[in-house]
Amino acid sequence: MRFTPRFLDELRDRVSITDVISRKVKLVRKGRSHLGLCPFHNEKSPSFNVSAEKGFYHCFGCGVNGNAITFVMETEGLSFPEAVEKLAGDIGLELPPRDARDDEREQARRSLYDVMEFAAAFFERELQGARGAKARAYLDGRQLTGPKVEPFRLGFAPDSRSALKEHLAAKDVTVEEMVEAGLLVAPDDGGAPYDRFRGRVIFPIIDAKGRVIAFGGRTLDPDGKPKYLNSPETPLFKKSTVLFNFGPARKACATGATLIAVEGYVDVIALVAAGFEGAVAPLGTALTEDHLQMMWRIAPEPVLCFDGDAAGIKAAQRGIDLALPLLEPGQSLRFALLPGGQDPDDLIRAQGAGAMQTVLNDAVGLADMLWRREIENADLATPERRAGAERNLLKHIDGITEPKVREHYRTAMREKLRALFQPGEAQRQGGPQGRREPWSPNRFQPRGAFKPERPGARPTWTPPVSDAVRRSAAGRSQALSHTVSEPSAAALILAAMNHPFLLEEHSEAFANLPISEANLDKIRSELLHAASLEHSLDSQGLRDHLKLQGLGEACERLERRPMLKSMAMTRRDTAHVVVQREFQHALARHRKLTELETEHAQAAEALRREMTDENLARLRAITDELKSTIGAEAGPPDAF
Repeated sequence: MRFTPRFLDELRDRVSITDVISRKVKLVRKGRSHLGLCPFHNEKSPSFNVSAEKGFYHCFGCGVNGNAITFVMETEGLSFPEAVEKLAGDIGLELPPRDARDDEREQARRSLYDVMEFAAAFFERELQGARGAKARAYLDGRQLTGPKVEPFRLGFAPDSRSALKEHLAAKDVTVEEMVEAGLLVAPDDGGAPYDRFRGRVIFPIIDAKGRVIAFGGRTLDPDGKPKYLNSPETPLFKKSTVLFNFGPARKACATGATLIAVEGYVDVIALVAAGFEGAVAPLGTALTEDHLQMMWRIAPEPVLCFDGDAAGIKAAQRGIDLALPLLEPGQSLRFALLPGGQDPDDLIRAQGAGAMQTVLNDAVGLADMLWRREIENADLATPERRAGAERNLLKHIDGITEPKVREHYRTAMREKLRALFQPGEAQRQGGPQGRREPWSPNRFQPRGAFKPERPGARPTWTPPVSDAVRRSAAGRSQALSHTVSEPSAAALILAAMNHPFLLEEHSEAFANLPISEANLDKIRSELLHAASLEHSLDSQGLRDHLKLQGLGEACERLERRPMLKSMAMTRRDTAHVVVQREFQHALARHRKLTELETEHAQAAEALRREMTDENLARLRAITDELKSTIGAEAGPPDAF
């Protein structure tokens, strides 16, 4: 049904957004607004603001916002027309006249939903009956049982051409309705229709509102073909727009679960049973643009998890090509490839949920996957082949529609290409007297730097304090609370640890980095102390000193962070010219992030004080710019 703008305006004017939201959220009045715990993410302190005057809500924790219609759509899994009809019914607002053809189509759909529910109940009973013994044994062997599996409503289709047909006929379902629902196969030669699913474990396919719209079946015959059989497309089921387990996964992701796309419904059920409740899968088709857009509506970086065999790698490559033109600031993909040709079900049964979590932790960003495919796996033996690989890589990047994302991809990839094809200068030498001796914490004692308290005692570090360090301490007194800039600060610190010449050439900029995380700040201070001494710096010597100061474990955690491992400037074997260039770029990016964080906090506070359209628009604009700046890097921020 189509609704006129006039009708929708009247609905919004008459609906009380606080009444609608208070059915799901306990709201407390605060000034001109209402405050409560956000229903879209897990939080302990209320950050969900509702303005009755403006008719919108905004969460300062996760950024979600909208009106009464969008709230009902998101919390109840309704489509836009369904949400409008529900709200209109709640306040007694008469709906516009319906087209007779709309009524006919709606009645037909409702009838088919009833037919599918009859079929699902039949399959469930058969699984528990005498004919379902073999199917129950199969599910037990695959560990697809238990309380977490029950919501999937698994069933069994007996090996009969007419069992379901006869059952539905007894409920006054016509053969035509059974065929339209995809439950019967109508032979081309005009013969009698027969049951589509026979001798198979049944996996109901359920939409976001909990209605059965199709079925999948797995044969129990070792020689049976095909191994998996899905319903055909029907008025209820369009493969390209349906993801298995999408409704429950959306709710799980709202409370912090990772959205994981796998290749089949058995994998989804195995993941959910193991605690990964954000799992979804396409049905009888490769991922489509519609599938990606569905996933991006509930998570900015879904993980595509594929088998590690040739077919899985090919599927990952299709995912890259499908996603590139659709990328937006803050919206991308990560890729997780399973070891040894295993699928998630195999891995979990063999090694447990911990092994699966490790695979997800090691997921690679889309930009890195593109680089691996086009460059690392290419034959670069000749200049012509290198030029061809570079051309192909940049051609794929040109397919990115969003200008800002395309610009960042071009910048990142050109830097990686320069680092690969122009390895840079040799290892730097010391001053005019030749190579200087490497720095170590016990070698020198200039200006009282190390003072053993007694013979054989471990040295105590009492360094001179430079002006840069004083300015750094002053800056830290105004440190931000939890910020998205911390990952970029961590990258700069690790780069300085691995390439000490950066401390000599960028000491002032390094000293003035705004850092609030305690361990990062301590590491930075000790690095600056070492830089203030009058001798050469050595990476291993720096690490030895940091260990003496009780920061060894913090350094190890820093070096294990997946995002940092992928950056050229943090690797010890990267050429100095590349490190220098990337470090300067990272410094500029970090400064921009910290500036945006300050602006974001000010805009958020302004919106807290007065929830106006102008304040909301300003906060959204700053949030978008912040996401765009964060998205300039290949990977997401990760915890230190």
